[in-house]
Amino acid sequence: MTHPLKAREGARINVVLNKAPTKRVSTDWFVSEDEKEKHEVLARFEKKLSAFIGLSEIKSLIKELYAWIYVNERRKEHGLLVTKQVLHMVFKGNPGTGKTSIARLIASFLHDMKVLSKGHFLEVERADLVGEYIGHTAQKTREVLKQANGGVLFIDEAYALSRGGEKDFGKEAIDTLVKGMEDKANEFVLIIAGYCEEMDYFMSLNPGLPSRFPIAVTFPNYTVDQLMDMLRNMAKERDYVLVESAYKGVRAHIKRVIEEEAHTFSNGRYIRNLMEEAIRLQAVRIMKQNDYTKQALQQLRLEDFDLSSR
Repeated sequence: MTHPLKAREGARINVVLNKAPTKRVSTDWFVSEDEKEKHEVLARFEKKLSAFIGLSEIKSLIKELYAWIYVNERRKEHGLLVTKQVLHMVFKGNPGTGKTSIARLIASFLHDMKVLSKGHFLEVERADLVGEYIGHTAQKTREVLKQANGGVLFIDEAYALSRGGEKDFGKEAIDTLVKGMEDKANEFVLIIAGYCEEMDYFMSLNPGLPSRFPIAVTFPNYTVDQLMDMLRNMAKERDYVLVESAYKGVRAHIKRVIEEEAHTFSNGRYIRNLMEEAIRLQAVRIMKQNDYTKQALQQLRLEDFDLSSR
């Protein structure tokens, strides 16, 4: 992986998440409590990131961005040259792998680090950018770029802009976005997201796109063990406990679904929906059994997971 702080202008950084961490320089940077206090922003965002299962490389990327920004401030103090980096990003992966959540967190992080003046998060889709007649699309897209100034503009399923054919106004939206990224390269961060293959195709449609996204992040599907850790964490947060038979049954179900729906599996979103449905079905079971003991109220059993319908 190319180190983002050493990347040449136009180079792309490819980050793969949820896999075994690559060997990196130690991030145990602080030798005293006083030093730790100086880096409160990093400590705060590391704590937020610790709530995410996996994502080891994005956690390292945040540290690297922090180091670059912090060291630049020290360079300023000594009158040394400080260059700005374009931080537009491509997020590739299936639904539920954390793309939107991480994009929101990056907006907040870059604001706290004073890279972005506002740090707001603006999520848009094709309909917000593409107009109905000649000239309307450029006008709508420029307005969105204006609204995004100082924050993060997030476009999920960005390839939808290119699905209308030659006479579609989506291409005009792409061209306007590219110009906006060039004219206001350091005034906002654009993050585009979607499925891997579709995003690769989308990036090939405009020769100006790849060089304007120096950071490319791939979010692979979570492993079965990671998804089960996620399920247990969700249960714990809600003050529930999975009994052993429920854990084993759900794990076997998840393994099968991943094998059958590798391309469309919704990862964390699937687990969240599974948990919320189980809580509802558990409530129905509790009322039928008229058992309101603490143990009964906490336990999620295999029968509470309607796996046959999934």
